[in-house]
Amino acid sequence: MSQTIKIGKIATLLAMLSDEECRLFDELLDQVSFCQGKVGSMNTQKVISAVETAVKRHQLIEENRYRETHALYHAILEALEGVTRGQLAIGEMMRTVGLSFAVVRGKPYKEAGEGEWLAVAFYGTIGAPVKGLEHEALGLGVNHI
Repeated sequence: MSQTIKIGKIATLLAMLSDEECRLFDELLDQVSFCQGKVGSMNTQKVISAVETAVKRHQLIEENRYRETHALYHAILEALEGVTRGQLAIGEMMRTVGLSFAVVRGKPYKEAGEGEWLAVAFYGTIGAPVKGLEHEALGLGVNHI
């Protein structure tokens, strides 16, 4: 399994870096499609919706293709599990998140038959809904289309 493009690594970097820092990776980014955004909420569905909206606005998936929406959904959930330490509840557990995110679509394998994949990365904070009581969190989800 020889990977040439590590979409998970790219998504994680995009989620963590500023716009200025991202410009250092222009050559690498020319090989993939991506979008970035930010979301803060005590509601898990709002986090999911923010990512889906950004992806659709940047036309990273075709909305009328179920497999593409399905792949995105599972990549988002996997990334959120990392942020929430396996318990997808946020507000229900009196937690709030403030996250930057990136979604990358690409072909991470040399073999064309392996197709395209999506990587979703979150980086930011999670914690009690009291300013200053949060800590850093990182989550990554990768799924085939």
